[in-house]
Amino acid sequence: MRNCFYKQSQHYSCFFSSLNYLINRAKIYSRLHSENLSIMKDGVYYSEYLQLDKILNAQELESDKAGREHAHDEMLFIVIHQSYELWFKQILYEVSSVMDILAQPNISDNSPDLFVAHHRLKRVATILTILVDKINILETMTPLDFLDFRNMLRPASGFQSIQFKLLEAHLGLRMNQRFGKEYYTSQLKPEDKKIIEDVEKKKPLIDLVNEWLERMPFFDDSNFWEGWKSDGPEHPFWQKYREAYTSSLQEVEKFNLKRFEELFFSKEKNKDWNLSSDARRAALFIVLYRDYPLLQMPFQIINTLLEIDNTISTWRFRHVNMVHRMIGMRTGTGGSTGKDYLQGALNSHHIFKEFAELTTFMIERNKLPKLSPALCVRLGFGK
Repeated sequence: MRNCFYKQSQHYSCFFSSLNYLINRAKIYSRLHSENLSIMKDGVYYSEYLQLDKILNAQELESDKAGREHAHDEMLFIVIHQSYELWFKQILYEVSSVMDILAQPNISDNSPDLFVAHHRLKRVATILTILVDKINILETMTPLDFLDFRNMLRPASGFQSIQFKLLEAHLGLRMNQRFGKEYYTSQLKPEDKKIIEDVEKKKPLIDLVNEWLERMPFFDDSNFWEGWKSDGPEHPFWQKYREAYTSSLQEVEKFNLKRFEELFFSKEKNKDWNLSSDARRAALFIVLYRDYPLLQMPFQIINTLLEIDNTISTWRFRHVNMVHRMIGMRTGTGGSTGKDYLQGALNSHHIFKEFAELTTFMIERNKLPKLSPALCVRLGFGK
């Protein structure tokens, strides 16, 4: 009897313990539910935070207006272009922040500034890659699908994208470098045209990069070049490098020597150049000696600027082919020559091409002039 009573006591004890546990859990869930209701009432709510009502109701189809026949693929056309504009907004946000960093009169090697600038430029390059891929989605629309609503869009055109023009201007595409200059702002509203003109008066990213490169200090410190002999006014490093470069050229490549002198040792900056001779020499030095820790981040920045330029060109190339597939040789809805205009822009609008040119003037690693121990220490974050 005693053992039986003991077992029943244990059973009731376990039962009440479990019951208390469930009651406590219910109280906790009830409290959390009340708190969540309070948060939903007073705190941030997903759709409100993203303002989805505005975004998801911003697709007004021209083909759905009175007296017109609904064109199914117009929704895709609108969503694709709206998403492009959202990504352009993010790209402009990142590029502006990088410009603020590079606009500083001095950037310390021991600060995070260059790392931050590179990280954000890399993000821009990644977004641009996504924008190229979006063309795959747009190409699921056939030419006949497009014709269902194309004429309803006149005179609107992607050429009127203010944000894309702002991006080009911020990066450094100048008016004298543009293909079809007379058409560039002719299709814009006066207020939009003024926005572009105001931005083009400001210093673009390529100018800030040029000034940053011009400030590279290593050639001004004689302690790094003790024992190096110079036969003239030029820095002894560049005299040695010219000799090594000359000996690396094949006979049919000797014409590059004239170009080498013009680009790297000209006293005046050509009006068509984005980079001065001082900046080009700094960039070439960075690319050649990029394996030193201090030069790795500047090299990555140069490389990422090239990546941005190349990805924009890839986007233009895909755009040209898509337009040719969609409308053939017909004019654009905004009045441009269509494919021919886009092809001209593809061939002309390269902002960072001078960095790509550097490869013409490189030599093998094992033939590079050996740097002094003092400079090697400095380039290794030494003091």
